Amino acid sequence: MEKKHFETNAIRAQLERSENNEHSVPVYLTSSFVFDTAEDMRAAFNEETDAHIYSRYTNPNNSEFVNKVCLLEGAEAGVAMASGMAAIYTTFMALLKSGDHVVSCSSVFGATHALFTKYFPKLNISHSYFNIKNPNDIEKLIKPETRFIYLETPTNPAIELIDLEFVAAVAKKHKVLLIVDNCFASPYLQQPIKWGTDLVVHSATKYMDGQGRVLGGVVVGKADLIKEIYLYGRLTGPSLSPFNAWVLSKSLETLALRMERHCENALYVAEALEENAALENVSYPFLKSHPHHHIAKKQMKLGGGIITITVKGGYKAAKKFLDKLQMIKISPNLGDARSIATHPASSTHCKLSEEERLSVGITPGLIRISIGLENKEDILNDIQQALK
Repeated sequence: MEKKHFETNAIRAQLERSENNEHSVPVYLTSSFVFDTAEDMRAAFNEETDAHIYSRYTNPNNSEFVNKVCLLEGAEAGVAMASGMAAIYTTFMALLKSGDHVVSCSSVFGATHALFTKYFPKLNISHSYFNIKNPNDIEKLIKPETRFIYLETPTNPAIELIDLEFVAAVAKKHKVLLIVDNCFASPYLQQPIKWGTDLVVHSATKYMDGQGRVLGGVVVGKADLIKEIYLYGRLTGPSLSPFNAWVLSKSLETLALRMERHCENALYVAEALEENAALENVSYPFLKSHPHHHIAKKQMKLGGGIITITVKGGYKAAKKFLDKLQMIKISPNLGDARSIATHPASSTHCKLSEEERLSVGITPGLIRISIGLENKEDILNDIQQALK
């Protein structure tokens, strides 16, 4: 069969029609499924067939969503979860055991940092952080008990990048896994598996939904690893609801269109703000001034929908800026059709110490702006008036 393009797969990869010949896939709101015979049920529970059993295990809507993401990311298999953090936690717990070690970039989402620093030590699981600006340090941190390397690229919120091909080569050399959080880029802009990544995780709540409606998470990658993650999730129950899976699958149909507009708007705003006297810095991967611009051009289709600005005057000035915004709203979310701004140091990363925040580029004046789908001039005008 002829290989289809990204946009076509996002739209046309769907469940087979039922006897009702519906055009749009229905929502399968059911907790369980029935069997024609006792033998059919026995075979399903013994994984001799792919029959659905219970929606905590699998559900047609979840299966459609996962299959789409696998096509878009170039993965062998996948499993959907109730949220992005459910996907990350379930992946970690399925693959780690007491005594294991993880090498991770230090610039990670605040909740992921809490897993590494607060909860995993209780299980005798250790970690070592590397600064994403110094990728050569990764190899020095790998130990005999290291299970995998974990990273975000672009990072949240500092929008720093790392060469995936380079890290994958290090992981392969030392026979450890590479897990990448691809949330900020989305599958449309970046496919880490193409560069040698073993597993890719997403908070589907962000760009995959794209309108701030539902929570969801997904992990895709090598089939043998996904099976372990699926079995752990099947026991512990972080399952994605059929309705949310239906929403997310439908949303993927417009992902390419939305990401093109997010990126167009973000680049326009970032370029316009570079000369603003009220700002110390503007960061966006496709700006030539970005220190990792060459990496972004290598492994990303476009620069993404997130920019960061550093307001002169620290937290007081940042707070004043946020309060003066009129159209853009303050929210910890991102990837929405509506432009959103947040202050990471006092919100998403407030549990980090000041030293930890500064080490990953989260200064008191840093503002993360998720550029939406509004007219780009209206977005820019709102930011500029708030900076006055």
